[in-house]
Amino acid sequence: MNKCFERLYNGIIKENPTFVLTLGMCPTLAVTTSAVNGLGMGLTTAAVLALSNLFISLLRKIIPDKVRIPAFIVIVASFVTMVQLLLEAYLPSLNASLGIYIPLIVVNCIILGRAESFAYHNPAIVSFFDGVGMGLGFTIALTLLGMFREFIGSGSFFGMQVFPEDYGVTIFVLAPGAFFVLAFLVAIQNAIKAKMAAKGKDVSKIGSGCGAGCARCAEKNFCSKPENSFNTAAKEKKEEYDEGSDPGEYQEPESKPVTNDIIADRPSDKSSGKKKGKKRRR
Repeated sequence: MNKCFERLYNGIIKENPTFVLTLGMCPTLAVTTSAVNGLGMGLTTAAVLALSNLFISLLRKIIPDKVRIPAFIVIVASFVTMVQLLLEAYLPSLNASLGIYIPLIVVNCIILGRAESFAYHNPAIVSFFDGVGMGLGFTIALTLLGMFREFIGSGSFFGMQVFPEDYGVTIFVLAPGAFFVLAFLVAIQNAIKAKMAAKGKDVSKIGSGCGAGCARCAEKNFCSKPENSFNTAAKEKKEEYDEGSDPGEYQEPESKPVTNDIIADRPSDKSSGKKKGKKRRR
């Protein structure tokens, strides 16, 4: 049970897909014009992510390794279709606001990334909580972005008008405003982390595991941290190599130097062909 809670904490704080890993930027920047849109998109993605993680984990021993990516896409597309039909039936206004970005959940890098790196290698319950954690982290990030953009741009909060819309900064409702707000929120997180580090506090809980981020870490394939989703197969290969390999077993192939004899063996331009356009023999 502790591992399930660790997966939840990991997705919401430690490896937040938006503020830490910066994944799924297309819906993050496009649909967060209001808090309701951000919340709806986040919950929709969270539902698909949790269910697809669960089913991929249950079928991981059946799905052939060579066709796992097409199988993942079929599973994710099935859940996306179900969610879209439910939105059309019960929340048509939200479905119209999100538009094409609901079908695009199928190719969202967060969902396919967690399916490939975690759900395909771990038990069903843990994979389900991993999907829930990542989905909640994505939902919180999109809702915060939508709240800031809606409040500053149009003067409203979850649809309730706080101050006249004429006093709003229109650029925050447009595409550039999404970049500004996202950069501002990430900067706040980095500032908090820097202050905590200056005071000698442990900042490993804010970030993607070790401070620098697993995506840019040169040792991500051999990381000893259990939460690193890249280390499962790579670490086993490294251990097998370390146990059974001889340091002198591999030798760099010697490059053959170019000598006058090799140059002399090459056909000359005169003997290769007399007419223009004729292919030269080698």
